[in-house]
Amino acid sequence: MADASQKNTGQKDQQHPLWSSDRAIVNSLLDAEPTDYNLAELARLRIRYNGFPGARDIQADLERALEQWSMTEEELFTRTRQIHQVAQVYRGRGSQRDDWS
Repeated sequence: MADASQKNTGQKDQQHPLWSSDRAIVNSLLDAEPTDYNLAELARLRIRYNGFPGARDIQADLERALEQWSMTEEELFTRTRQIHQVAQVYRGRGSQRDDWS
C-alpha cells in the first residue's frame, strides 16, 4: 500500500517550461479582440495545455477567453484552420519554427 507522500507525488501539478511567456500571452488575449492572430494564439495555447497536468491558471484563463469571444473550442479550431489555409498568421514574427509543444 502506498503512503500519502507517494500518492501526492503522482498527482502533483507540473510547471510548464513556457508558463511565464505563455502567461503574458494569455493576459493579453483576455483584454483583446478575436483577431485572426489572437484566435491562432488561443488555439495554439489550447493545444499546448490540453491534458497538461498543471498550469491550471492558464487553462482556466484560456477557457475564459473562449467564453469572452462566445466560441466553443470546435468553433475556434474550425476558424483557425480556415485562417491558416488563406494566411500566414505568424509571418514576420521572428521565429521560423513551429511552437506547438
